[in-house]
Amino acid sequence: MIEKFNRISLKQRNIFKNIADAIKGSDVDYTKISIKRALFLLSIPMVLEMLMESVFAIVDIYFVSRLGSEAIATVGLTESIITLVYAIGIGLSLGTSAMVSRRIGEKDNVKASNTAFHGIIAGFAFSTIIAIPGMFFAKDILQLMGASEIIVNEHSSFTSIMLGGNYVIMLLFVINGIFRSAGNAAIALRVLALANVINIVLDPCLIFGIGPFPELGIEGAAIATNIGRGVAVIYQLYILLKGSGALSISIRKIRLSIDLMGRLIRLSIGSIGQILIMTTSWLALVRVISTFGSDVLSGYTIGIRVIIFAILPCNGLANAAATLVGQNLGASRPDRSEESVWLATRVNTVILILISIVLVVFTEPLICVFTSDPCVIKSGIDCLRIVSYGFVIFGFGSILVNSLNGAGDTKSPTIINILCFWCLEIPLACFLAFYTGMNENGVFYSIIISEAVMTLIALYVFRSGKWKYKEV
Repeated sequence: MIEKFNRISLKQRNIFKNIADAIKGSDVDYTKISIKRALFLLSIPMVLEMLMESVFAIVDIYFVSRLGSEAIATVGLTESIITLVYAIGIGLSLGTSAMVSRRIGEKDNVKASNTAFHGIIAGFAFSTIIAIPGMFFAKDILQLMGASEIIVNEHSSFTSIMLGGNYVIMLLFVINGIFRSAGNAAIALRVLALANVINIVLDPCLIFGIGPFPELGIEGAAIATNIGRGVAVIYQLYILLKGSGALSISIRKIRLSIDLMGRLIRLSIGSIGQILIMTTSWLALVRVISTFGSDVLSGYTIGIRVIIFAILPCNGLANAAATLVGQNLGASRPDRSEESVWLATRVNTVILILISIVLVVFTEPLICVFTSDPCVIKSGIDCLRIVSYGFVIFGFGSILVNSLNGAGDTKSPTIINILCFWCLEIPLACFLAFYTGMNENGVFYSIIISEAVMTLIALYVFRSGKWKYKEV
């Protein structure tokens, strides 16, 4: 009995030690340690990082909801537009990460750092292209999205500030992707924790004018978010210039290479394309939802925010799997790459089953945290409950698609996204919403149907094994 207790106690101590190592960061070779430990050490900080990223959205919508349904709808519409920034940021991050992780696996830290530098320069350039028209044409963009006159005339400054400040969103994604691909996921976690603390403090102060701060309303939420993310980006750049693990960017040693930038952009184009396809499909869904009024749009906005928060473990595991795929391919260990993916899918399935049960059972209390409007609550409940039914299949597909990206095969996921989101999801949403009497619920069902088809196609592509031979 004592010996059994000691074995259990030792196992628990090892688990807590691994959690501590994962959060504080550990200098290990992920191509040589056990796959279970590698996935654990990477996924813990990555899941927490996703949590930190989602807290931005949750905190903003929590405080903005006190300003009324029109303010909530403004955040929802703006977030839909900003997803274009997310698309480029995530796509560029995926392309950069695939190259950095491969170089790390090859033990070529100089090339890894040089690739990271080029990814940052590309992110800054893309942000400039978005910021200029975004600041000056915010009202026109909101009108195209079907916003009400109140939103366009009274709340468009929120959209203008968010689009003008998209630099901090873009660079935050790209640089954290660089840290993750190098195995430094704990640093990415600390960066977002800092950004969130600043945002949580400033949000209520700037929105409601607490203490010496001016009462800026919905504009205050945009300013608080940009300040929080901006400080985080400065901290990221400081770490890179100072040097962290395998990565160290020296301005004096690194030179801009047209050839490297070209390869990085070509690889990232596929990733950006697939995210843009998903993003534009979400924009189309928001446009369909907006035809049913601000209350329905507000409920949808709240429901999607809760969903994004709930699938964070899935996204963290997917990022961890992608990193392991890239590094192990760089180390000429495709067997470990594939084994990492299957382990991640098994763990993810169990986690998302449990999350789905919780969301279906406690749907109403979760939505009521954000609003007391009966109409908004009803729409939010329908959105959250219906989409939750498809969590398991979505999580499985997400890991497969991310793993293909981690291998540098960005073309296959792009084709999959075109088929599932443009050719299936959007037409299906319109048909179910307008021609079957299902209204907004038809949109919600179209989401889980298209995700299921995406997963089946991704499974076929992954099992073909062609991704193992992709050169980046």
